[in-house]
Amino acid sequence: MDTSAGLRDPTASAEAAGSSQRYPGLLAPLKRQDFDRTGKLLTNIVIAFQALWANRLRSLLTTLGIFIGVAAVIAAMLLTGGVGAKITNTINEMGTNTVTIAPGPDTEAKKGNGSSTAPATPSLTLADTQAMATLPHVTEADAMSSTKEQVIYANQNWSTSIEGVSAGYPQMQGWQLVEGAWFTSADDSSARAVALLGDTVYHQLFTTSGVDPIGKNIRIRDQIFRVSGILHAEGGGTSTDDLVFVPIEAMQYRLKNTSYVDQIMVQVDDASNIDIAQQAITELLAQRHHIKIGQDNDFHLTNSVQLLEVASQFTSILTALLVGVASISLTVGGVGIMNMMIVSVTERTREIGVRLSLGAQRQDIRNQFLIEALILSLLGGLIGLLFGTLIGYGITSLLQLPFVITPTVVLMPFAISSAIGIIFGFYPAARAARLDPIEALRSL
Repeated sequence: MDTSAGLRDPTASAEAAGSSQRYPGLLAPLKRQDFDRTGKLLTNIVIAFQALWANRLRSLLTTLGIFIGVAAVIAAMLLTGGVGAKITNTINEMGTNTVTIAPGPDTEAKKGNGSSTAPATPSLTLADTQAMATLPHVTEADAMSSTKEQVIYANQNWSTSIEGVSAGYPQMQGWQLVEGAWFTSADDSSARAVALLGDTVYHQLFTTSGVDPIGKNIRIRDQIFRVSGILHAEGGGTSTDDLVFVPIEAMQYRLKNTSYVDQIMVQVDDASNIDIAQQAITELLAQRHHIKIGQDNDFHLTNSVQLLEVASQFTSILTALLVGVASISLTVGGVGIMNMMIVSVTERTREIGVRLSLGAQRQDIRNQFLIEALILSLLGGLIGLLFGTLIGYGITSLLQLPFVITPTVVLMPFAISSAIGIIFGFYPAARAARLDPIEALRSL
């Protein structure tokens, strides 16, 4: 027998009877006193849904903050995941047995080391490329150099990047031709004016006229180049589509008038020999560039593994930045849920008093309001997941990036929503549980 019954307000039974007529859906499940914890939980869930449905418009508007925040987080994660996958795929296509040499000292090695003692004009040359090709374990050494120019055919023109590369570079990258042929070592050594067009450049210059570009002449600066091939469309921001490739010798002597190159790509016979090859390259270039003891090298080396690490760090930082910005909306959404729950507690004071007078425990009241806050936030998270996925798919498709969805992307909205529901729903729930039943029944 409940010994506290005698302490209740004499009007409690009358109030309860009247309230049972007004809240049949809320009070009927509570008439059993012997249900277990599972029964209590299910009852609180039912009551929570009934209460939220009774104020469905307000409930829906309250979830907007969570919905927008979660959608932004999901879209940001899908975007950065696509960027990371694109970069990783590009690096993997280069192979795990490649080393990139670029001008300038190694900035990572120099961090915190003060000013540089490297020579004033750190540069790599075509002669360096040829010398590296003779080193042990080196199977290919290709130079690269680029410039931005207008490319003209008839009355069509297009501004794009011109890439000077060695004859073996396109094959090293695994590029495919739609038609035509690669330029040869003979084209390279004789600085022959031939060009490979990316898909975008081809369409910009030749689609209007409808002519076959192979063998046609295009103008780059004041030089005439013959089109020898069209590259297969790749898509994505780091693709070859909006590029024109010419032999490195033609780039250096016809367009840039210099022997210096932007970088050199070296292919090693096996990934296990990367360290040996890097050491040999470092010693060779230090000797050729007359680097003295104590001076910084005027070049730096990066292999595929290091590039993957840098790419991973970049995408992690970008993800954290975008998610951090999106979290502001989640915080606003959480405050919105707390405000709504406080209003709900105020509006349902008499209901809370009735439940307490009928024997409900304070923890039951607290749990009910916590469950309501959780349902609101989880609903916002679910809608946000759906819309965020659609937005992320649209953005990655527009940018021609891989669409990468992982278990983390799917589970994170529910984890975030649950945390927000508990954190921002706890105060209103505790406030409801602390109400005095007698005062609650007397409230208007």
